[in-house]
Amino acid sequence: MEVVGWILVIACFIISFVGLVYPIIPGVIFLIGGFLVYGLFFSFAELSWLFWATEILFVIILFVADSVANAFGIKKFGGSNAGMWGSTIGLLIGPFVIPVVGILIGPFLGAVIAELIVERRTFKEAVKSGVGSLVGFLTSTLAKAVIQIVMIVVFFIAVFAI
Repeated sequence: MEVVGWILVIACFIISFVGLVYPIIPGVIFLIGGFLVYGLFFSFAELSWLFWATEILFVIILFVADSVANAFGIKKFGGSNAGMWGSTIGLLIGPFVIPVVGILIGPFLGAVIAELIVERRTFKEAVKSGVGSLVGFLTSTLAKAVIQIVMIVVFFIAVFAI
């Protein structure tokens, strides 16, 4: 049973990283799910209130990093709120319309189309906003990956601390 528990914990962690590339997958839920699976299969004793407080803090930081990085990327490159919404919609739709590269093309096209249609920007300005959305997405993904790795390290420290 112990092996099954660890397989499920590791599977939850892996799925959380897949959520970085496919945003429709709620990565943070699978990450916390891995912690809960550990507690159910083994024991919640190692997962103290300090562990949970730390992980909740990291979840908050994860959401803030995601929002700030995307908004910063688009705003830094002259984009508007419409560009941010277009980028978000493109991020959700892109991977399903164009597998693999849709995760990069989707936010870019979403921002460009939104800037052209809603804000009536020039093509050059719209493309600049699209590049900003791409930079914001990549920055956000990197930040979330680092935070998720830290969360998993904290988990293993809590579990294997003597």
